Amino acid sequence: MHQPENQPAGIEIALWPYSKHEGDWNRWMPSLSPDERERAATYRFERDRTAFIAGRYLLRRLLSLQTGTSPGKLVLSPDKHGKLRLEGDDRLQFSLANADGLVAVAVASGCDHLGIDCERVDTEIEAAAVDSYCSADERRWLAELPAARERARAAIALWTLKESHLKALGVGLREDPRNVAFSWNDGIPVMVDGGDRDRRWHHRLVESGSQHVVALAACSQSGFPGISTRLFQDDSMPSE
Repeated sequence: MHQPENQPAGIEIALWPYSKHEGDWNRWMPSLSPDERERAATYRFERDRTAFIAGRYLLRRLLSLQTGTSPGKLVLSPDKHGKLRLEGDDRLQFSLANADGLVAVAVASGCDHLGIDCERVDTEIEAAAVDSYCSADERRWLAELPAARERARAAIALWTLKESHLKALGVGLREDPRNVAFSWNDGIPVMVDGGDRDRRWHHRLVESGSQHVVALAACSQSGFPGISTRLFQDDSMPSE
């Protein structure tokens, strides 16, 4: 199905607080490609291995629903910047993030760019790190917040917003995150650049229902995309 040119893109976000038990992730492995299974085996720490397997498993499950192709037969390959693409289907944009037990995947058709990021809400960010990714205006805004806990949460929100935007562009931290600055309009993050912004870009903080901050970045020619968020239910788990 082709997206009408003047119809806003639709974005599906799946959030999955996945199991960390080896017996569970062994069931997910058959959905991965041989290269992905080989890569999983190279991780030194089990938590990193599990995170990688869970992320690729959820991504392939969602793309399978979109394309009608079984998860293990989907061909994912990196572009010149390392951003994954689905071979044979240029209409789909997708992005994957993983942070301490939560996988977040966004899939859309009709978007030019799409990125998602997540971080633990209690992640500690040192002042020097904040200076390395926040603009001068953002640092002033953080300093004006009355409570330390509020400042810490806002600093994490800014980081996830910037990371989601840079992931959408496919450049990652090759771009200085201070060049991607945000202000707030009625609680909604708005990207600013020299007092103006590209109105094709839309950014949101997504309710995660967990101890994570989740941020989405989408570039759409046809207006604000509709967003559907759900918790992923793994039907590969055995019934009790």
